[in-house]
Amino acid sequence: MFHLQRYARGFLTALVLMACVSTAMAQEPLDEEAIAAIRKHGLEQSQVMETLSWMTDVYGPRLTGAPALDRASEWAIEKFKEWGLSNPRLEEWGPFGNGWTLHHFSLHVTGDAPFPVHAYPKAWSPGTDGPVEAEVVLFNPETEEEFEKYKGKLTGKIVLLQDIREVDEPFDPLAQRRDTENLLNLANYAPSEGGQRRGGFNRNSARMQQFLLQAQRAQFVQNEKPLAILDRGSKGDYGTIFASSASVASPPGTPFNERRRSWNPLDAEVIPQITVAIEHYNRIIRVIEKGLPVTMKLDLQVEFKTDDPMERNVLADIPGTDPEIGDEIVIIGAHFDSWHAGTGATDNGSGSSVMMEAMRILQEVFKETGKKPRRTIRIALWTGEEQGLLGSRAYVSQHFAESAGRGQPPTNIKPDHDKFSAYYNFDNGTGKIRGVYLQGNEAVAPIFRTWLKPFADLDASTLSLSNTGGTDHLAFDAVGLPGFQFIQDQIAYSTRTHHSNMDTYDHVIADDLKQAATIIASFAYHTAQRDEKLPRKVMPVAVQGPSR
Repeated sequence: MFHLQRYARGFLTALVLMACVSTAMAQEPLDEEAIAAIRKHGLEQSQVMETLSWMTDVYGPRLTGAPALDRASEWAIEKFKEWGLSNPRLEEWGPFGNGWTLHHFSLHVTGDAPFPVHAYPKAWSPGTDGPVEAEVVLFNPETEEEFEKYKGKLTGKIVLLQDIREVDEPFDPLAQRRDTENLLNLANYAPSEGGQRRGGFNRNSARMQQFLLQAQRAQFVQNEKPLAILDRGSKGDYGTIFASSASVASPPGTPFNERRRSWNPLDAEVIPQITVAIEHYNRIIRVIEKGLPVTMKLDLQVEFKTDDPMERNVLADIPGTDPEIGDEIVIIGAHFDSWHAGTGATDNGSGSSVMMEAMRILQEVFKETGKKPRRTIRIALWTGEEQGLLGSRAYVSQHFAESAGRGQPPTNIKPDHDKFSAYYNFDNGTGKIRGVYLQGNEAVAPIFRTWLKPFADLDASTLSLSNTGGTDHLAFDAVGLPGFQFIQDQIAYSTRTHHSNMDTYDHVIADDLKQAATIIASFAYHTAQRDEKLPRKVMPVAVQGPSR
């Protein structure tokens, strides 16, 4: 029996949505012939895992700016040509900065008890001039006043930047699917009146003081010019390492959006930075704490691409054929770039291969049924997502609307803004689709309910007014365009694969990707065929007139 207090608010919300659904389900058409063909090509004749293998095993990882991403993009263009998509193209944005390729890396503890250290260099770390050996120093001041005793003692050393992190054994499952309670909570979500507000930073809070101290420690170490900086990350065990980009010191008080980045450091010096497996990191510290010296040998060989600072999104179309609405656009997309420690399989080769497969399915369905899309269906594989949704934000700014900055309302609406129907995104790992985050757009609920109905047997039926953040649908939503991310099973995304060396093909579930590609193909098909564009939320305020 449900507790009434717990579910009363969600129950009232559900009644409102059900009232809308009962009306719209009688009005929103479903193309049963097309759905049958989509299911056949998506579930029985899938090519999604072969596409993913090429994307990851052959062309992964795909770090933004790197030659590997360029090669992957050219491969995707050739696949789109093979499938008969229209106008496969690379659309430039930027400038981004430098590309980076890791050619060789090794790290060893030397001396009487030598052992190889399990670790990954951070992206855009500079290399060493062949193998180098140095003493290891733990830098652990508790206050800013203690920095002085380390002055001049870190230069040329290998510096450990963090203390020991205690490791708890994982008695809970590392991977999990969403259960009934989790999905019900999502379905019952009701935004607070007036929207949710984040509390401001309290500079005097203990948490903020610790954050500021960590930033000061990092800058002090970089100014001392050590040979390399080692950390152990905030999570990871049993050989799982979460590695992203090297950091670079910015002058104090630099605004966040003007800070130097290791891919574009603005002439600042970047120190080689390495994330070490927690078990090896802790062992090294325990030896140092016993008063025993530790030395390490490091060999890091990298190559920077500096001749072309621009980046490119990958696009292709199935053209619309309706004389009145053929130039209206439905976009399905995922980010194509990845981090470098794995091969970018769950983040986000799974999403990119699902979207590519959805386009292949649609091509087969249009050929088989003889039907044509009324609106144009476009695939977009974004780059620069891992550095802040850069590719999708640039695309939206180029084609639909500009804004004064992230989080600001649009200030320059472009003609294609009115021709846009929907954007669908897939970027939460390998997990299959369980429903859709509505992004607070209540008007689409009855439409999506109808479109999900044929896939109830595939466990996709939940609609939630809430939103999941941190991925490319936000670029569209920010300028008043309908942008949606699908609710997915979590599997081991946060615990094992997201941004880690375990982000590989072997941790992707084939049946999940088949299910996702099938549902997304159907959503794109029905969005393209309906009489009207999808309903929109109220446009964010402070909009100026259209630009022609």
